[in-house]
Amino acid sequence: MRLYLVRHGETDWNIENRIQGQTDTELNEKGRQQADKLAGELVRGYQIKKIYASGKARAWETANIIGRELGIKPKRKEGLEEISFGKWEGYTWKQVKETFPEEYLVWQKNRRYQVPPMGESYQQLLGRLLPALDDIIQEGGEDTLAVTHSAVIMTLMSYLYDTPFEDMARNYRTGNAGIVELDQELFYQRYAGN
Repeated sequence: MRLYLVRHGETDWNIENRIQGQTDTELNEKGRQQADKLAGELVRGYQIKKIYASGKARAWETANIIGRELGIKPKRKEGLEEISFGKWEGYTWKQVKETFPEEYLVWQKNRRYQVPPMGESYQQLLGRLLPALDDIIQEGGEDTLAVTHSAVIMTLMSYLYDTPFEDMARNYRTGNAGIVELDQELFYQRYAGN
């Protein structure tokens, strides 16, 4: 069994560089086209038999576009949702720095454990993501797709490869409708060590 993580297609907030987090934004037309293109690639080059997705509209719609092409009905999976940025959602990062300067500085220095106002830390994200991925893998058997979000993928990669969370965007940025294969052996080495 192989497990692939896919970032949802583009939204208008992606274009505007707005922080989406738990805000339930929808795909734009380009995002639908990206999901459709990815679905075509998956049909030709992969053997996907199961699809799980975050319940956020942008991920759920991406999963359904892919699922239609592959003939698979996606299942919602709690734990795959984007990180909550609380009060920062809807702002650009530039606006966050200007509007919440003290909170942003504290968060920037320790973003793995620091919680944005009314949000969650990357460590809290891992606390719900890792068990969700373990559940998906334990169901096993067939190659599986998990449609999720940018920070989810970057956080997971930073955790697995033990790299600074402050560098996640530089090291592990995944474009809209991008796909990453999860190294399950590494996942269980790290997850067992928790």
